Amino acid sequence: MRIVAGEHRGRRLKAPRGARTRPTADRVREAVFSILGDIDGARVLDLYAGSGALGIEALSRGAASAVFVERDPRALEAIRANLAAIGAEPTVVRADALRFLARAPGHFDVVFIDPPYDSAPRLAVRLSERLPAAVSDNARIVTESDKRKPLELTLPLLTERTYGHTRIAVHGA
Repeated sequence: MRIVAGEHRGRRLKAPRGARTRPTADRVREAVFSILGDIDGARVLDLYAGSGALGIEALSRGAASAVFVERDPRALEAIRANLAAIGAEPTVVRADALRFLARAPGHFDVVFIDPPYDSAPRLAVRLSERLPAAVSDNARIVTESDKRKPLELTLPLLTERTYGHTRIAVHGA
């Protein structure tokens, strides 16, 4: 797994060992950022961050800041190692994503949500309720889930695409 584009293009990223974390494939990340377009200066939130690949890709492409939220200790270790490798020191928070959203500091312009595939459907309502308070007016919210058990937010859907069994949906605020 590598950073696809930007300042840190080509740099390898570490992923935590085990089956609990499923890093977003390079091809899917490239497609996500193609959909998003310019993110220069954006404030990014990476929920269920895993390896941090989506947030780190955003930083490499010019995002002003990123907050990584993850509760698994092995994933947090991988995120910190990946950030150290690119010389970045954004905020890394060990917390449950829903609890974090309930007290999110500020508003974010881009939010990545990539929960464990098996829990995605049951998280949809609570995420849909809590996200509006944590995002800016023109925010874009990107979800990644299994197309067979999708994470379907009740926020306005801008576009959706599938890559194999992976569903990417982009919502507006």
